[in-house]
Amino acid sequence: MGLPGELAPELYDEIKALEIRAQRLVDEGLVGRYESAFKGRGMELLDVRPYHPGDSVRFIDWHVTARTGQPHVQRHREERELRVHFLVDLSGSGSFGSVEKSKREVAAEVTALLAWAATASNDPVGLVAFTDKIEFTLPPRKGPAQVWRLIRTILALEPAGTGTDLAGALDYLGRLARRRSVVFVVSDFLTRGYRAELSHLASRHDVTALVIVDPHEENLPPLGLVEIEDAETGERRLIDSSSPALAAAAKAQAASRARHRSELFRSLGVDELILSTDRPYIETLLAFFRARERRLRR
Repeated sequence: MGLPGELAPELYDEIKALEIRAQRLVDEGLVGRYESAFKGRGMELLDVRPYHPGDSVRFIDWHVTARTGQPHVQRHREERELRVHFLVDLSGSGSFGSVEKSKREVAAEVTALLAWAATASNDPVGLVAFTDKIEFTLPPRKGPAQVWRLIRTILALEPAGTGTDLAGALDYLGRLARRRSVVFVVSDFLTRGYRAELSHLASRHDVTALVIVDPHEENLPPLGLVEIEDAETGERRLIDSSSPALAAAAKAQAASRARHRSELFRSLGVDELILSTDRPYIETLLAFFRARERRLRR
């Protein structure tokens, strides 16, 4: 188990393509949105850098802009000290995908995008990959090579476990991250019993839950009698997916689970961003950044 020594050509191509897409989106303005949403404005000026599309106009240095003829923005001390940790769920349920992409692939894409934005802002990024155990840890480092390691781990790692121990992973990261950091928890959150650990982590760090969902987890396709297998336990059972009662029960259960999850996050001060395997996530991510930026202005 673990990371393979050499990547298969098709996996290498997938990672490279993901890297290129993420870099392009970062170049198109995601860096400015990321900095405005997560960095705020520090107390001590470090330097001035050229303006990136999406940067907040609040940070424009008008004296340097007037002198050079090109827009520049100020950078402050907290920007250089920000650490970003990704806690990524690689349990068996992440392999599920009823459309073009699995939940694990969406998790890899959004993690790559955020990691590139952080790297472009000179922030170190780290990774904890988990199932029902801690599978792999990358201590925070700066630079493009770290983003490559991070993406490769998520896509190429062969987990030893299939279940989910979110509580244990949250506790592990809480002990690992000693300095205040930004933490992205990337999971489908199809588990329970993690409130205390999430509360402790959120009391010390800026935590955002990236919830990866699939449309068929809520709406069963009417395919008649089908055998389903729990990806985490291996349990198999036969269901009638065309049954209106079963479809209604599945939808109600999914809605209840989502409602309780959102209430928990709100009570703990954890931001929630829901990403579905059947919808583009860029606009959702940008809207989330804008909402955070507005909140920081208050």
